[in-house]
Amino acid sequence: MVLSHSSPLLLASGSPRRRELLQFAGVPVRVGTISADESLLPGEAWAVYLDRVVGAKLEQAEQLSSQPEHRDCPAVLVADTVVVVDGAVLGKPVDAVDSARMIRLLSGRDHEVSTRFALHARDGETLARTVTTKVTVRTLSELEVANYVASKEGDDKAGGYAIQGGFSFAIRSIAGSYACVVGLPICEVVEGLQALRLWSA
Repeated sequence: MVLSHSSPLLLASGSPRRRELLQFAGVPVRVGTISADESLLPGEAWAVYLDRVVGAKLEQAEQLSSQPEHRDCPAVLVADTVVVVDGAVLGKPVDAVDSARMIRLLSGRDHEVSTRFALHARDGETLARTVTTKVTVRTLSELEVANYVASKEGDDKAGGYAIQGGFSFAIRSIAGSYACVVGLPICEVVEGLQALRLWSA
């Protein structure tokens, strides 16, 4: 079974950005919801965190794909994204104060954004990969920080910002996959689908 509009990829994520990236690439997709604990454990390295969380999401996604309404999907996709500064993970801000703290921390320096994804085909094959992009943010004034935080755009996003949204005014450069920063390295995902013999477009 290969991907088609009648047999789409099951995306186990509520992120509209991940869905859009797949749709832009022409990959037929159906969205399913899972609920995994994304809490960072004390002292946990970012790579270990991503591996653990994506693994937990994949377990839930495999159960989701076994439900009758999703049995026509040839594969399931899960992903998680982290923003890393000096080895420390910036998750989603808990409030406006935390959001401002994160934006100030990113201001005037480089940081890295890593997205790990896992594809599990119905025939049992699994492919997982982590993609990392370096992002450079220009130095921001306190007014710029306050105005961005007030927009609430970054409230539900790792690192407290959206590169595809209003925070684009602060991005000086990126080195690597732009889509990875958005939330899904679509080039590598498509390569994974091709490696699993699920997609040939």
